Amino acid sequence: MENTILGRTGEKVSRISLGTWSYGGANTVGKKQPIGWAGQDDSDSHAALQKAYEVGINHWDTADVYGDGRSEEMIGSMWDIIPRKDIFIATKVGWDMGSHNHWYHPEQMQTNMERSLKNLRTDCVDLMYLHHCNFGKQNEYFDDAMETIRQFQAEGKTRFIGLSDWFSDKIMKFIDRCDPDVIQPYRNVMDDTYASTGLKNYVESNNLGICFFSPLKHGLLTGKYTEPATFESGDFRTTVKDFANQALIEKMQVNKAKLEARFSDHPQPVMHGLVDALLTDAPTGCVLLGQRNGVQVEAAAQLGSALSYEDAEWVKGLY
Repeated sequence: MENTILGRTGEKVSRISLGTWSYGGANTVGKKQPIGWAGQDDSDSHAALQKAYEVGINHWDTADVYGDGRSEEMIGSMWDIIPRKDIFIATKVGWDMGSHNHWYHPEQMQTNMERSLKNLRTDCVDLMYLHHCNFGKQNEYFDDAMETIRQFQAEGKTRFIGLSDWFSDKIMKFIDRCDPDVIQPYRNVMDDTYASTGLKNYVESNNLGICFFSPLKHGLLTGKYTEPATFESGDFRTTVKDFANQALIEKMQVNKAKLEARFSDHPQPVMHGLVDALLTDAPTGCVLLGQRNGVQVEAAAQLGSALSYEDAEWVKGLY
């Protein structure tokens, strides 16, 4: 597994990092908004974490709302067999309002910080993200959110601070004032605004760490679907309309064949094209790849070598 230095954190992390969103299982938030992944078994999660450690995937990403702490608890259960010091742990806060009427209420953030530490069985996480950039209609909750997360850092509850969102342009609105150590934007070869929004230049100019989430568009880009997919209640993928688009699904199958032909000398040709294309222009970055069981971890361990610029542009051109 190739490693990189995660920007100004100075930490060496695996270029393919472990996304544990699915380990929380099916879940909802607020007015029954689905935010989880159905069909996940704790034994598979445990096996994936064990295998990740064995193959050198040392950066594990989770969040307080993944299964209302279930994902964090699964990670915390591993310290009896894996040294805590060997794993770079990132978690997030922000999607749980609790009894309040807006996100990022300081009391709720403090409650969830303590819960995360308990779930993860650690005194300090390596990286704590603000999970999204929804700080109120007039951004009126931003200052409280920053004061609270900086307090976590001052108290030794997190080493580094991060900023995440689905939209890179939203991150850019707050990146100066937030001054995060690490950024976590949504990015894949089909949905890619990393450069066009100016985020790429900002990351490079300020030596920030960069971690891309949902690199496979929740599995859709792999070409494994042959017809519109349905998912159980509480599964986030029920909100992704592209899973019902037959024409798009068929295009993904065509692209899959092209990737297999182009990278036929690689043991994971499709994943190599889709995932490693995101590393080409991100020297201080990694890809957060969901790995739901040991077999998927073994496949992920074969990735992490950035494509050439020519190959990366070819892959992006398919999508």
